[in-house]
Amino acid sequence: MSEENKKAGNSGYDASQIQALEGMEHVRMRPSMYIGDVGVRGLHHLVYEVVDNSIDEALAGHCDTISVVITESNGIRVSDNGRGIPVGIHEKEGVSALQVVMTKIGAGGKFDKDAYKVSGGLHGVGVSCVNALSISLRAEVHREGKVYEQEYSRGKELYAVREIGTSEKRGTTVEFQPDEEIFETLVYNYDTLADRMRELSYLNQGITVTLTDERVQDEEGNHLTETFHSTEGLKDFVTYLDGNREAIIQDVIHVSGERNG
Repeated sequence: MSEENKKAGNSGYDASQIQALEGMEHVRMRPSMYIGDVGVRGLHHLVYEVVDNSIDEALAGHCDTISVVITESNGIRVSDNGRGIPVGIHEKEGVSALQVVMTKIGAGGKFDKDAYKVSGGLHGVGVSCVNALSISLRAEVHREGKVYEQEYSRGKELYAVREIGTSEKRGTTVEFQPDEEIFETLVYNYDTLADRMRELSYLNQGITVTLTDERVQDEEGNHLTETFHSTEGLKDFVTYLDGNREAIIQDVIHVSGERNG
């Protein structure tokens, strides 16, 4: 190797060039590692991550109603009637548990077998990943007779969790606006989300999932809304998939149960 090539190969590469990205910064730098891509699929995956948290509350027996709203600005608002994300001070982090859940990759209650014996997602990057990839996100928690909120931008909290009122309800609402710096498109497809919510209602019988599109209104000013609910679960799902085709077996064969492991 010539002296000139040696100089070119060694220039500008020292300890200062090594970047150690952690948590939310890494999500924003490499979003496809977390949500698959930054196109249409990745955009819709943000919704699935938030809804999965509500589904986990339902699987644990603490939630039976989930609302998903596409806002006029192509944002998303997901609400449930679960227990509400805890807001007390986290012993290790020294801030509200809500802030930890929303801003720390790998934080969540799903790693605790006593908190969630059954869970649809265990990687712990869900809602914090959504937060990192959103220009704005607001979390509202109704818990133990009080209402709490915190807002964020690109994964960073704008203020500490604060109490804003009282409530007889319980549950969590997460509203977010995807970041145009990250995604190739910001327009949600209603049918794509409807298909997903319909499937979730079949796979989690007894849960009511409502999808509303505030971008669309009829002549009376009502928004496009569908409600998905199944009492027979997978049996209903098979019937739906069969559609208008003539069934060879009239009664769908299905079994259900629960076991450890």
